[in-house]
Amino acid sequence: MDRIKQALVKARQEGNVGLQAVGGQTHTEMSVAVLKYEYVNTRTTELDPYLMSRNRIVAFNKNDCHSGTFDLLRTKILRKMDENGWRTLAITSPTSGAGKTVVAINLAMSIAQRTERTTLLVDFDLRSPKVANYLGLTDGKSLNDVFQGESEIFEALVNPGLPRLVILPTYKPETSPAELLSSNRTKAMINAIKGRYTDRMVIFDLPSLLQTDDAMAVLPQIDCVLLIIGDGEASRSDIENSLSDMPALNIVGVVLNKSEAVKHGHQ
Repeated sequence: MDRIKQALVKARQEGNVGLQAVGGQTHTEMSVAVLKYEYVNTRTTELDPYLMSRNRIVAFNKNDCHSGTFDLLRTKILRKMDENGWRTLAITSPTSGAGKTVVAINLAMSIAQRTERTTLLVDFDLRSPKVANYLGLTDGKSLNDVFQGESEIFEALVNPGLPRLVILPTYKPETSPAELLSSNRTKAMINAIKGRYTDRMVIFDLPSLLQTDDAMAVLPQIDCVLLIIGDGEASRSDIENSLSDMPALNIVGVVLNKSEAVKHGHQ
């Protein structure tokens, strides 16, 4: 058994989980019964069910047969984080194309559906932000404005119509992402986010690890890491290099995404 399989087996044995990617893209009507939850200082929007389905965002809809996969991932991740008192989670991958943003959005939605939790999803992939695009968010302030000193964090937050979930979107790429992510401003931002609500889980969608140093610039500020590996997308050396770059970090799990079974229609 090679080291890639050993890493995945070890993750599962330690209570983590491997996850097969969401495959089907059926355009079903989305509906979910929710408790009334009002946001006073946070702007709200409504998600487009067709866009969510097309982008494989399934945790929003409890009637989708794939949403349970993310609920299972949620339970295992939260158990590990609670055991260690962790409240911030970074999601990254060895290389681009692994589907980390789709996993980040679905996991954030699933956690927010736990009535005792609130969740904040932050798009820290400043070189290639995708969260806003996947969710159809286009208006209002964003993390770009916060970095430019033109907005406070609370002004850039948006609730996507799902109770207990808030998004801090990034609308356009930044020119110096590594410098921004390693700056004192970002450190202060993360501390402020962590300190404001003790019941809030914060998920950071980070850039991939191997193309740039963006992710490594900010990872030391975050409690733990979920590593997304695209089946057939990352080589053994990619995975080994990613793991060797994070020896002192808390790897909470390894997700195997885009499995061959899904690619061939066996879900």
